[in-house]
Amino acid sequence: MDYLLANTPLESLETECLIVAVFNNQKLSPAAQKLDSLTGGIISNILQRGDIKGKVADTLLLNYLPHAAFKRALLVGFGDADNLTAKAYRKALSAAAKSLKSSHSSSAVCCFVENKVIGQDTTWKARQIIEAFDAPFYQFNDCKSKANDKPALSSLSVHGLTDTDAIQSGINQGSAIAQGVTLARHVSDLPGNICTPTYLAERALKIASQYANLSAEILEEADMQKLGMGSFLSVSRGSRQPAKLITLEYNGANKDTQPIVFVGKGLTFDAGGISLKPGAGMDEMKYDMCGSAAVLGALQAAAQLQLPLNIVGIIPSSENMPDGDANKPGDIVTSMAGLTIEILNTDAEGRLILCDALTYAKKFNPDVVIDMATLTGACLVALGRVPSGLLGNDDTLCNDLSAASETALDSVWRLPLWDEYQDQLKSNFADIANIGGRDAGTITAACFLSRFTKDFQWAHLDIAGTAWKTGDAKGATGRPVPLLVQYLLDRANAA
Repeated sequence: MDYLLANTPLESLETECLIVAVFNNQKLSPAAQKLDSLTGGIISNILQRGDIKGKVADTLLLNYLPHAAFKRALLVGFGDADNLTAKAYRKALSAAAKSLKSSHSSSAVCCFVENKVIGQDTTWKARQIIEAFDAPFYQFNDCKSKANDKPALSSLSVHGLTDTDAIQSGINQGSAIAQGVTLARHVSDLPGNICTPTYLAERALKIASQYANLSAEILEEADMQKLGMGSFLSVSRGSRQPAKLITLEYNGANKDTQPIVFVGKGLTFDAGGISLKPGAGMDEMKYDMCGSAAVLGALQAAAQLQLPLNIVGIIPSSENMPDGDANKPGDIVTSMAGLTIEILNTDAEGRLILCDALTYAKKFNPDVVIDMATLTGACLVALGRVPSGLLGNDDTLCNDLSAASETALDSVWRLPLWDEYQDQLKSNFADIANIGGRDAGTITAACFLSRFTKDFQWAHLDIAGTAWKTGDAKGATGRPVPLLVQYLLDRANAA
């Protein structure tokens, strides 16, 4: 879809659908007032009938507008005009996008930048328009013999007569984030027999080939063996698919500038290994690589925006299968850091591949390291599907991520990482056990990772509850790409 700036008066626009705001008590936005004037008071008459009240996320599609150049108009409720919050703004945008999708319009102009949103500027408002309108038009058709009919909409314009540079900046940011989210959703939605570690490696190489300052390197199992990644390789032993360690490097700043490092869990399918998962819902374990998909999406967005930063993406990728050579409960393996690990549950494999990837991250002399992983079902139990879990060893980094999450509307909730929890990982036979029992599963998983992050500032995002939806709406969400890109934008602005 094309996203454009429309900076001409409404009476001069040509579009199939004009999207305007109404507020509580049937108050019209400036664009809606202009539309009302252009249509001889039709909007006012409709409001007087009570067809739309102006509550947040109310929508009303008008299919006939005499005396106007627009075939349709979409009225969208935003609640209190003087107390419009960021979340209410995004909720109304999402409702508008869904209504527009069903309207069969091929083009539309959105007039929501003029709405005042508490604490947010023009660029943010324009960016949210692009992100919200892009999301419902995503379709996964790769594996269907007959693809679903594509929605008619081919272009969306953001209207504004002033502050047009800020609007264009928001469009650019929103488009890059939306494309990063789409990439992450698409790769995640692919089945495990297509999206293998080799496929992820090839996809990373393809992305890198599209940008001059983005490069990719793929390490094979023999390379990892030489590095001493015994923990990572112990997971891949049970699979016929060879493991890959994928690195993407984006160089947008001076060579001496320490990079921001993203590490994404890339389990392209997780059967649980010998500690086999229950059959019900196991198909969704193709989503155990959503952390890696987010790294790909975030690096692509950074390259598209040409951010003045150095960024490294590291993706340890494997399958976790119950082969005769697979890890067994009670096995002891040696990590790249030299710590020995007693494997008490082979289904706690994500931390086994991440720990070696985090150790590998030290070679890049990172400024900060942020890993993201569908790591624990305990996070879903604790927090549901609204926020991702956030833990880390540095308050500044965690606070920066929390602030970015609020701006991006990609929420996180910080959990404690106290020394008292480390005792649950004690082993009688190795330096550390890979699980800490039923209590505080998300925290003890992060405690495990923290043993390998003592040399740098580190944060961990547990996205087990937010990376995909289940049920009738089953599919990847693309989170936390918006959060990661917002963090990068904040860092770029600070630089």
